[in-house]
Formats: sequence, structure tokens, C-alpha cells
Amino acid sequence: MTDWKKICRIDDIPVLGARRVRRAAGADVAVFRTADDRVFALLDRCPHKGGPLSQGIVFGEHVACPLHNWAISLVDGQARAPDVGCATRFAVRVEEGDVCLLSGELLALAVDGDALAGVDPATARRMTAHCPDVAVDAAPPTLSSCAQSQEPPPPRTIPIMAA
Repeated sequence: MTDWKKICRIDDIPVLGARRVRRAAGADVAVFRTADDRVFALLDRCPHKGGPLSQGIVFGEHVACPLHNWAISLVDGQARAPDVGCATRFAVRVEEGDVCLLSGELLALAVDGDALAGVDPATARRMTAHCPDVAVDAAPPTLSSCAQSQEPPPPRTIPIMAA
């Protein structure tokens, strides 16, 4: 039996925004909401230098890292070419407006040395990395002029709700 953990309501995540989920061990998890209300979850660390993806700009199915503007796919965690790297993905589902993550993944994925999966070689010397080889969508980003001119609000951390 799969154990899904209720994290928040979909309305708690702003459209084209993110929320952080704190864990007992390992880095936070960023939960993202796209313009068409799809929800994705990645480790809240860019595979380049560990920037907080939850503070990036969501566009289409990608998030732009706030440190160096790397575009990270929300679907598979892969950095868009020419950049190379991968953010750890977490399974997510939405049921009747509740956003849920797998309890086992929250406890086991990207803890300890795996906290920055897919980081660049300089950062990888300090941390363990693993990333599946997955094709990346090379479509260019399309940001509205409003999204380009506004700084995103800092993400709010949401406590994990009791089951």
C-alpha cells in the first residue's frame, strides 16, 4: 500500500509559484503550481550551485533558478541544455484539492549526501549526486512582461499536515 502524506491544499500554492515543505532530514522540498494548475515537486536545490528553486520564476513546465537563471524542468528535474544537471523529483498527486507527497520519498530521497542530486562537478565534490538520463524539452521560455518585471514573493514554508 502506498502512503501519501497530505501537504497542503492546492490553493495554498500560488499560481506560477511554489511552497517549501520542511523535512526531518534532508533539504526542503519545493512544491510548484503551473498556470494550468498542475503540481510538481522537486528538491529545493538547483543542480548547478544549490540555489533555492522555490524562489525561482515558474514558466510553462520549468522553473528558473534565482541564482544563475538555469531552467529546470518541473516534469523530470533536468536542466535545459546547454546546462547539465538534475534536481531530485518527488511523486505528487492532487486529490479533491489536497496536494499529497509519498511519505517514503519524503523520508528517503535526497537525505544526507544526496541533498544536491545532479550538482555541477565543483559542488559534487562535497555532495553525492544521482540523476537519471532523461531527454529535456528544449522549447524556449515564454515569460509575460509582468513576470519579467516583478520579483517573485519569497515562498512560504508549509508544515506537513497530519494524515
